Amino acid sequence: MTAPLYWQTEGEGSDLVLIHGWGMNGAVWQPIVEQLRSQYRVHTVDLSGYGYSADLGSADFEQMVQQVLAQAPKKAAWLGWSLGGLIATQAALVAPERVSQLITVASSPCFSAGKGWRGIKPAVLSLFTEQLKDDFKLTVERFMALQAMGSPNAKQDIKQVKKAVFSRPAPNPAALATGLTILADIDLREHLSQLTMPVCRMYGRLDGLVPIKVAHDMDEFIPHSVKVVFEQASHAPFISHSDEFITELHRFLAR
Repeated sequence: MTAPLYWQTEGEGSDLVLIHGWGMNGAVWQPIVEQLRSQYRVHTVDLSGYGYSADLGSADFEQMVQQVLAQAPKKAAWLGWSLGGLIATQAALVAPERVSQLITVASSPCFSAGKGWRGIKPAVLSLFTEQLKDDFKLTVERFMALQAMGSPNAKQDIKQVKKAVFSRPAPNPAALATGLTILADIDLREHLSQLTMPVCRMYGRLDGLVPIKVAHDMDEFIPHSVKVVFEQASHAPFISHSDEFITELHRFLAR
């Protein structure tokens, strides 16, 4: 049996699992956990290779999903941000009885651009992979800056993310490299029709990593899902527009 991931649980109420994105850790959720814990039992995790789970090293996509499922509540709403959205979606596909509601934030079933699909250009992902070998801390910081690009509060958003993420151990370089491979290779689009639980998709209109066209294209893949677009947000709407974000999350979870 593999060593357990680091989890933090706060609050009372129905279970809500929050999964962070690439280069981050569970601390990134802390500002909104403080507002959610009065109504939900909030579970945040440091994925393998990140934060307090850094010593566990790298895990591939299926391993990451199974690791989280092994320790998550038996049934909960799952919310995944960016790469975390891929993990939450795959968990909902392989263990639908465990995921009562699925929320993805600034996420895509296929992050890599190609064949008419908007996303991150493969050359950009390759560049990040090369830069990781030279200076992974600087690469993560550049990625943070890219996430906030377009947001009216970009500097403030980056500062808040850095403070949270760097409050925990640095991510494992091998895990970062594996994460970039996941972003480049995983494509869940053809499986989305199998989702059986209520789904909410949240986007920032100014997001440079998940273009807003993806939000509209996804209407065809999950036509009965709820779509929320934060007009002035970039890749981290739960940070830049936390009050609006929590209002929309409450609305969906109460359905």
